[in-house]
Amino acid sequence: MPRRSRDFLDRAARHSPARLAIGVFASVIGLVTLGLWGPWATVSGERPLFVDALFTATSATTVTGLVVVPTGEYWSVLGLVVILVAIKIGGLGVMTLASILGAAVSRRIGLTQRLLVQSETKFTRLGEVGSLVRTVVLTSTVLEASIALVLFPRFVIDGEGVGTAAWHAVFYGVSAFNNAGFVPTAEGLVPYGSDWWVLLPIIVGVFIGSLGFPVLLDVLRRLREPRRWSLHSKLTITTSAALVVVGAVLVAAFEWTNPGTFKPLDAAGTFLASLFAGVMPRSGGFSTVDVGEMHEGTWLLMDALMFVGGGSASTAGGIKVTTLAVMLLAIVAEARGDRDVEAFRRRIPRTALQVAIAVSLVSATIVLVSSLLLLAITGYTLDIVLFEVISAFATCGLSTQEPGGWPDPAKYVLTVLMFVGRTGTMTLAAALALRSRRRVIRYPEERPIIG
Repeated sequence: MPRRSRDFLDRAARHSPARLAIGVFASVIGLVTLGLWGPWATVSGERPLFVDALFTATSATTVTGLVVVPTGEYWSVLGLVVILVAIKIGGLGVMTLASILGAAVSRRIGLTQRLLVQSETKFTRLGEVGSLVRTVVLTSTVLEASIALVLFPRFVIDGEGVGTAAWHAVFYGVSAFNNAGFVPTAEGLVPYGSDWWVLLPIIVGVFIGSLGFPVLLDVLRRLREPRRWSLHSKLTITTSAALVVVGAVLVAAFEWTNPGTFKPLDAAGTFLASLFAGVMPRSGGFSTVDVGEMHEGTWLLMDALMFVGGGSASTAGGIKVTTLAVMLLAIVAEARGDRDVEAFRRRIPRTALQVAIAVSLVSATIVLVSSLLLLAITGYTLDIVLFEVISAFATCGLSTQEPGGWPDPAKYVLTVLMFVGRTGTMTLAAALALRSRRRVIRYPEERPIIG
């Protein structure tokens, strides 16, 4: 790379690492769009519409899973390979990707690149970040391969050829761990709605992927010493598990008698479908039943689960489970009259609560504005629009609509929403967390009336 380009990237990383990371992420989406915007990427051999290529590229790179064309029917094998590569790159994280670029330029990971990765992974010791990139790639690849190895014999037993079964197993392994929600066949996972062999590995892969690399590395290093896990790991795991249980129970309660979803299933099938539906709104995006046939109450429940999303620095989207946990703990502390917000014998600083409130409020505002735009563009009802907006913003990928049902202006709005949802809240949280201003003069305190 020319020296002028290296100098430009070095200056950009030094002065605005978040802007550089977002720029790199946008560049990847642009390259994936070009890869899909050609006759080689479709089964028919015809060039796809630019908006469809851009939408799919953004959905894959942001590991969302929303589609405007049937993935398994519309895209060729080469198109599916491009989508799979985009999912893999997107799953590594926007900041990690920028760090890899910086390492390629300077041939070493310096302080600038370490700070760049640190803002994504929330690591506190810079000495650990140098090996983080290799660890992230290795860990994700091993977990994706493990899922694929479990799924491969099941697909072979179903009558698929060895090559086809291997391709489908790898695709589902990468898509599941990265919470992407893309499927390589027209029917997706619907034929396996009661198959534990297929669905359980995908459930586990989505759940592990939604925890985040800091949690995974912390747990792996102290597997036999859970008491020594960090507060972030404990909050992420406990809140995630609670949301899965609550989500599965409530989905089962709402859909138990719905003839379009759970009613035709037996008890074991209903339990599996409920567990699957409880995990997927975390940002997984897979479905074994028609989401469009679910009750409106179930949609509203999924709206809430998608908006929360998964863990920080994970392949999941949303405002993150630690954000929800901090705000709930603050409510409990206020109700008890406690001065400090505490969890697991640790005191949470007030700045963390301020960041959580800011991220939640900004995210809710983005959802509100986007919903108003889509209501004006599409003419759909609020329940449908809200579901699609939150699914895009939280990079989940669940949808109540058939592919191709959106007008082109709505596709562009959802494309921007997926990009903002993947990069915006993360960048905002990092910027607010790093921004600290000490003032010599403090004004007198006065408490306004709240509520």
